[in-house]
Amino acid sequence: MKDASAKFDIAGLDLWYGQTQALKKVSMQVGANSITALIGPSGCGKSTFLRVLDRMNDLIDGVRTEGKVLYDGQDIFNGMDVIELRKKIGMVFQKPNPFPMSVFDNVAYGPRVHGTKDRRELEEIVERSLVNAALFDEVKDRLHKSALGLSGGQQQRLCIARVLAVEPDVLLMDEPTSALDPISTAKIENLLEELKRRYTIVIVTHNMQQAGRVSDWTGFFLSGELLEYAPTKDIFFNPRDPRTENYISGRFG
Repeated sequence: MKDASAKFDIAGLDLWYGQTQALKKVSMQVGANSITALIGPSGCGKSTFLRVLDRMNDLIDGVRTEGKVLYDGQDIFNGMDVIELRKKIGMVFQKPNPFPMSVFDNVAYGPRVHGTKDRRELEEIVERSLVNAALFDEVKDRLHKSALGLSGGQQQRLCIARVLAVEPDVLLMDEPTSALDPISTAKIENLLEELKRRYTIVIVTHNMQQAGRVSDWTGFFLSGELLEYAPTKDIFFNPRDPRTENYISGRFG
């Protein structure tokens, strides 16, 4: 895919943890308002790559990167404020991590940090974010009770609402359903289809069926390399690289 309007344009990306190279010459484009799935065996670099996009690897000692990562045409490593970048690019993690506070305060946390103090405005943001995360109807009567009392699936959708509350542009998701039951997983997969109308989504998943169900494009990582990147149907039904076919068919991984 070569698209001048791509949300991300990555070229020749290398990353080292100390002496260990975790990413090797990764080049790809991520289209706006699409879902891109990253698949591959454990330790292949897909989560490391995801953390490059919002510069979370900056928090790890000894990390060094080379190559270019453009977000809306801007180099994220040169002249871009990392706080502003992380406001635009939200991250949802593998395990739900609600704060030990009320449902309302979880969602209002980000807007408050960014300066929103008006109670009515906060109430509007919280309701809109919970609606957009397909959670409002389930929690509207317990907004001021602890978020830790929610089920795992509800907690994960709350974490998505918390990200949406600061009005990001991109959602990064690192195996967001791996700790959830099948019903909760299905709810989040349905939610992703709605969210991509407004956001660009990049999701790391070990679940091949999930990648096939939710994504428009799929990238297959192996040993730090992006071996193949194509429309999802091509990756699953007509892979170019035999190693991609072997992984998808369960011969390794």
